[in-house]
Amino acid sequence: MASRFLPNPPQVSTSRPMPEPTKRKTPVNPHHAGHRERLRARFNVAPDALPDYELLELILFRTIPQRDVKPLAKDLIAFFGGLSEVLNAAPERLREVKGVSDATITDFRIVREAGLRLSQAKVMKKEVISSWSALLDYCSASMAHHPIEQFRILFLDRQNVLIADEVQQTGTVDHTPVYPREVVKRALTLNASSMILVHNHPSGDPTPSSADIEMTKRIVETAKPLGIQVHDHLVIGKGRHASFRSLGLI
Repeated sequence: MASRFLPNPPQVSTSRPMPEPTKRKTPVNPHHAGHRERLRARFNVAPDALPDYELLELILFRTIPQRDVKPLAKDLIAFFGGLSEVLNAAPERLREVKGVSDATITDFRIVREAGLRLSQAKVMKKEVISSWSALLDYCSASMAHHPIEQFRILFLDRQNVLIADEVQQTGTVDHTPVYPREVVKRALTLNASSMILVHNHPSGDPTPSSADIEMTKRIVETAKPLGIQVHDHLVIGKGRHASFRSLGLI
């Protein structure tokens, strides 16, 4: 009798498939989370009572959501010397501090630009003499920490109302080329009756140089025959400024 061979029965696996590993979320430190809420609450009650590093923490919260940012805030203050210096620092310098991302740098620039526009709004379209303190604050905020020299002109109408604020030239760390005829030509285009010249000294010392004095003299001489007055020339340093009119140089 011929033997009959039955095919092997299909093998059924009794083992269960291995579950995929569960991805664990990084736990948020409850102390850090509580600190953020407490700091925000303190800011809402008395924002002017916060020290600079805590105000910087609030900015850092946006781009660093799950980490204690107090050490980074203090590192930035120590590295640059203050909150204003941090917000005005060049991106390449900010990247030298470990933990600063491109998103953080963008947030710093947003805060700085918003502050500048608020300062500018206090002086634009207003009579300058009565807003002199606000004008100095604006010039300092916009120029004191600039790493290179910048020459700007504030153009005024017959009532000494500020009608235009323009950067005329940008130079090097210690020199800005200024052309008196171009300055006066722009004043005529804007129908300005007077001007306030402003430039910064990146060194921080606002003492006018001999080149500053000579350049101002040439602008005054070029503008006077056309009925355009130069009210003042301000030199902006770090925390200080010099006025040509106060120094008797105009």
